[in-house]
Amino acid sequence: MTDDLTGPEIAALLDEHLEEMRAVSPPESKHALDLEGLRAPDVTFWTVWDDTDDGALLGCGALRELDPSHGEIKSMRTASAHRGRGTATRLVEHVVAEARRRGYARLSLETGAEEYFAPARRLYARHGFVPCAPFADYPEDHHSVHLTLVLT
Repeated sequence: MTDDLTGPEIAALLDEHLEEMRAVSPPESKHALDLEGLRAPDVTFWTVWDDTDDGALLGCGALRELDPSHGEIKSMRTASAHRGRGTATRLVEHVVAEARRRGYARLSLETGAEEYFAPARRLYARHGFVPCAPFADYPEDHHSVHLTLVLT
C-alpha cells in the first residue's frame, strides 16, 4: 500500500535501515534517503504489512522518478524479524510493475558492493537487473554497485 510516511513503525524501520547503512558503508557511499527525502514529490513509497501478525510492518520500498523514462528503486528494506518471507520479492515485483505502468524505459538502483549486500544483489539479479554505469548523480565508487533493468 502507498504509505504517507507518518507512522512510528515506518520511522523505526527507516532508522534501522539508516543505522545499518552507516555500520557497513562509508559515509560518502551511503545513498539511502531519510524520511524527508522519501517525502519528495518525485518519490512514491510503499509498505507491506502482515495482516496475520498484529499488523506488523514487514517491509518498504520506493520508486523515484529520475526523468519521464527512467525510475530508481530506493529504500528497499525488509524488517529484520520478517526476513525470508518473500516481502522483498513482492516489493520488487510491485515497483517493476509500477515502473512499467508509468511507461519508464528503464529502472535502476544503487546498492552496496560489500558482502552484506550480496542477498540484495541476488534478489535484483533474479528479477533481471544487470550491472550498469553510475546513473543520475551517483559518482563512480568501488563501494557501490549500480544495476538496471530495461523495461521496453
